[in-house]
Amino acid sequence: MIRWRKGRVEEIRRTWPGAVELRVTIDGEDARALAYPALVGRPEPGDTVLLNTTALAMGLGTGGYAMVVAVPDRLPPDPTGPGHLVKARYTPLQATVLGADEQDSPHHDLLAEADSLHGMPVLVADLHSALPALLSGLLLERPGTRVVYVMPDGGALPSWFSMSIAQLKEAGALAACVTTGQAFGGDLETVTVHTGLLAARLILDADVAVLAQGPGNLGTGTRWGFSGVTAGEAVNAAATLSGRPVASLRVSSGDARQRHQGVSHHSLTAYGRVALTRADVPVPELPGEFGARVARQAEALRERHTLVPVPVDGLEDALRADEKAWGVRMSTMGRRLDGDLEYFLTCAAAGRHTASLL
Repeated sequence: MIRWRKGRVEEIRRTWPGAVELRVTIDGEDARALAYPALVGRPEPGDTVLLNTTALAMGLGTGGYAMVVAVPDRLPPDPTGPGHLVKARYTPLQATVLGADEQDSPHHDLLAEADSLHGMPVLVADLHSALPALLSGLLLERPGTRVVYVMPDGGALPSWFSMSIAQLKEAGALAACVTTGQAFGGDLETVTVHTGLLAARLILDADVAVLAQGPGNLGTGTRWGFSGVTAGEAVNAAATLSGRPVASLRVSSGDARQRHQGVSHHSLTAYGRVALTRADVPVPELPGEFGARVARQAEALRERHTLVPVPVDGLEDALRADEKAWGVRMSTMGRRLDGDLEYFLTCAAAGRHTASLL
């Protein structure tokens, strides 16, 4: 289940909030590794590190790192302060954090009986790669909107893995991140998606919450075996709390897999079968036969949801400008803007529609 190796740190390659990327040698061979200093301390060149090399050996794209499990000769100090939420529970790297909703939190009284988002739009998407494109369309129409990202635990557990979160926050496009369930590392921690949404609205003063899984979508090519099922559950949570759910479609012209061509089966299953409450489903007005195909496929959701046609004029220019201005890479499954433009336009169109609800 786990491939264990010892390695030596040769170089610190780059850092971003919460993470350090390293060049290490393992049995004389160079490899890339990733450490989360809050968990294991900060490795330095010359350190011996204990590594989990499973993802590296599997050749995974997004998560293809050797993960630093410990710096055994220089352990970090014991944590101090309040907090008794245990995340990544009963794994060797379980960590204790302060939850916004726990009794020791200064926010506990606020959340104790909280039950409403007071109509706040909740923009839901399948993949983490949607996040910058959703923000691009939203902020094009409503600059200055305060957006909080609520991260469930369907993908990566540490929010620190995402460079996009760090870059978007630094650029001012994203106000904060709330990690929910077993996920951790956000500006606030909560036990559930429900308290995560409430924390975004009531503690962090969000105008809009964006809810999409962290990096590392898992799929099996089966009807139900994919982590994006949580998108449908997020729609239910938003509606239960008197929010305004907006369901962003996953659309692709560049994915070679038939099940993801046009409107992905992930969206049709998550929104068409899992989501039990009504949401707005923005349908991008894409040109040509591909656009007509997306519109036809989206009709499968009409009985359960409200389909909203959204023009895409000006969105490509906004995506390209924001990618440059924010320093964030618009990329999904290894495909950039030119490799799957329709995917990013669809996300941006969902952001554009969400802006109209404010």
